[in-house]
Amino acid sequence: MFFQPQERLCLFIDGTSLYSASRNLGFEVDYRKLLSFFRSKSNVLRAYYYSAVLETEEYSPLKPLTDWLVYNGYFLVTKTAREYTDHTGRRRVKGNMDIELAVDMLEMAPKIDHAVLFSGDADFRRLLEAVQRQGVRTTVIASIKTTPPLIGDELRRQADQFIELADIASHFTRRQIENRANRSNPAPPVRHPADHLSDLPEE
Repeated sequence: MFFQPQERLCLFIDGTSLYSASRNLGFEVDYRKLLSFFRSKSNVLRAYYYSAVLETEEYSPLKPLTDWLVYNGYFLVTKTAREYTDHTGRRRVKGNMDIELAVDMLEMAPKIDHAVLFSGDADFRRLLEAVQRQGVRTTVIASIKTTPPLIGDELRRQADQFIELADIASHFTRRQIENRANRSNPAPPVRHPADHLSDLPEE
């Protein structure tokens, strides 16, 4: 990995993408450790976290997580995901955050030296090219060790640096002892937004 201690760095985390990759690799992300890991490497100006959230009339179980992110160094970007039934009767979700992420990265480009993208979506290739022309180095973190690989070849080639998620996961994996402690705690666990979306195909 190539990071410079004094460079101005910004994280752009596609929450659903990171959740899918970590679940495929068999670990759970500790978001406090994740932020600490990158702060130990560079001068992190901002850490964006993107997630679509399903509408509900009841109290959302996601609120503990979103509150925690906001108060612990993350800049949370959400929008309402729309759930509907298609013509075959299957439940589907609309809640793509690509535009929000792209706008934020382009706006931050003049203020940073290094953009770190947690996503394997090949649609971001053109975005990386645009910020690279402004002098920003780019790193993509995703996985080619899953089946199928969770990164597009075009995105991987465009990035200045590709980091395999499995190779750095140990720095921010939630320990099993913490999981056991959470299960014995009567308070409800903080869940990831994608826990509620992962079983629904996204359109």
